[in-house]
Amino acid sequence: MTSLPIVLASGQLLTQETWTPQIAAWAKRDVRHADHRHDDTIAGMAQRLLDAAPARFALVAHALGGFVAFEVMRRAPERVARLALIATLASADGPAQTARRQGYIDLVESGRFDQVIEERIPMLFPPEKRDDAELLGLARRMAADTGAETFLRQQRAIMARIDSRPTLGAIAAPVLLIRGAVDGITTVEQQQEMLDAIPGARLETLAGVGHLPTVEAAKQTTALLTDWIDRG
Repeated sequence: MTSLPIVLASGQLLTQETWTPQIAAWAKRDVRHADHRHDDTIAGMAQRLLDAAPARFALVAHALGGFVAFEVMRRAPERVARLALIATLASADGPAQTARRQGYIDLVESGRFDQVIEERIPMLFPPEKRDDAELLGLARRMAADTGAETFLRQQRAIMARIDSRPTLGAIAAPVLLIRGAVDGITTVEQQQEMLDAIPGARLETLAGVGHLPTVEAAKQTTALLTDWIDRG
């Protein structure tokens, strides 16, 4: 049986390195990484993903990638055979999130882009991992590789995204939700909201893991994703 192609959609300030363990495990499969560098709207990112993707594929999306995934499901649901949503949420930003994002924009526009990732580290990793040189190095490297201009485009896209909750019930593809139990960006309530609204969705919560399960709990996350994709 031919393996289902996989499209990976990364989060903000993150690159293909987010998926290094999974890409290594899936070395013999058709695995593609969505390009979120050039568009300043979620719609643009979603269309770019679809234009580059196989006719039918499994979509594995993290954080910002989840926002893109919801738009993909609105535009071309028949092309997504299976969907995994990692550390993401379906609602639009509230006032607090918008204010935080504007603060990041202010940092970048004042020439302090490097400070953005430092302010995000406490949200990305639980306290016991904030001295982990490998994880911190990865986060800083991915932010540097993303760069200020791409970050600003991603930020504008996130801030302007629509509320995807009204369309969750229309998702027909099988959906797996994965969240780290100590994720500093998403909440239990946001996961429950998606779990309740998406028909047949399943939630896996990873103990002691923050916002980057693909690298913090690489073996566990890869096993969950592989099993999920291969059920199709």
